[in-house]
Amino acid sequence: MIFGFRKGKDEIEEEEEEIDFVTFQPPTNGNEVNLAEHARLAQAGLPVAKQIISDALGRRAELIRVEPKGEQSSVTFTIDGVPYSGGRLSKQQGLAFTQITKHLAGLDVKVRKEAQQGGMPAEFDEKDYEIRVESVPVKTGERLLIHARDLSISLTTPDDLNIPQVLREKIREAAATKQGVITFCGPARSGTTTTTFAAMRVIDAYLYAVYSFADLQGRELPYATEFKPQAGDDYEATLNRIFRQEADVLFVDPLKDSERTKLILSLKDKACIAFEFSARDAAHGIAQLTEWSDGKSLAGGLSIIISQKLIRTLCDKCKQAYRPNPKLLAKLGLPEETKMLFRPPEIPEEENPEEEYEPCRKCGELGYYGRTAMFEFIEMTEEMKKLVSQGAKTAQIQALAKKEGMLALQKDGLRLVAEGVTSLEELQRAFKAK
Repeated sequence: MIFGFRKGKDEIEEEEEEIDFVTFQPPTNGNEVNLAEHARLAQAGLPVAKQIISDALGRRAELIRVEPKGEQSSVTFTIDGVPYSGGRLSKQQGLAFTQITKHLAGLDVKVRKEAQQGGMPAEFDEKDYEIRVESVPVKTGERLLIHARDLSISLTTPDDLNIPQVLREKIREAAATKQGVITFCGPARSGTTTTTFAAMRVIDAYLYAVYSFADLQGRELPYATEFKPQAGDDYEATLNRIFRQEADVLFVDPLKDSERTKLILSLKDKACIAFEFSARDAAHGIAQLTEWSDGKSLAGGLSIIISQKLIRTLCDKCKQAYRPNPKLLAKLGLPEETKMLFRPPEIPEEENPEEEYEPCRKCGELGYYGRTAMFEFIEMTEEMKKLVSQGAKTAQIQALAKKEGMLALQKDGLRLVAEGVTSLEELQRAFKAK
């Protein structure tokens, strides 16, 4: 007898079913997991935890959120950036699930009023996963966030992320000057770090001396020389030691404040410096950097700012082609020669059971499978430098970028629609989503 989701019920109940469950490995922080010492907790929580996490991984969820709400806990799966219900747990099940998951991730189950983070490797359906667990105290107890990353999915190269050729060329041109700043920005959980590392691979490390002075967080920056600070050296002293090694390109940790931003901009003539930071999009990123420094310094130091937004890709097993209206193509600015666009399949209504319909096993009837990125960039042309140095507002920056033909998120999104990668409906949803 195992715990599972019974069709048509919100509560998790017992039902008989043969399922391959997720298996966990020791936590990454080295703490010991002793289920014998927590036998009652394991008995109450482990079957529920294995069922929920297995269900989530089987549905390709990248995030599981367990939120205590009165006498129940709600379970939400985020799949390709979109939340879906994962059912509900009783108060006792929710508490047991949270506590056993914390223990498996190497967290202290006795600590409930302080945020904790941990994680563990896992295996499910012959795939390896990286599981990160966050417990956050809330008024009703503890909110649990479980982040899952399928290690079989590679998003490390420009091709993996479908980075447009025009953007690759702009990055190479900026790096070739061996000075100035290349920066990447985006909102939280938008894939900015993944984009940054993939885009850095555009720079030919055989032509240029590439150094990194950053916490790579387990990622790789091929052919880059990793630099460590010496005892007694501060941040600026370490940077200057790197420049004395005749670095052409330097990758540094994300910027978060005025002090570091001003320092990096003051060193713009030493090498081409690349970093990431948090901002809504490229124009808002310029506004943020201006706030941390000033318009004149930024205009003189910034070479190019790049932003991205994630969008779901259509399932290649079940997507449906249709002929678009020529007036629609003209309105959207798509090429007249676009003969076909694609959309998810229409699921027949229950009132028409006689219609033949076979659910897509690959995407689980979602119509989408995985995500890709739309890109934009703002290049510091002479006109853009003048505008930024005067402290221009984001709308003015966006208007000039459009006038000068720079790549915009909407334009790149339409490219993906025309190529059949995504749908117009998904493009509209992505721009409505916060």
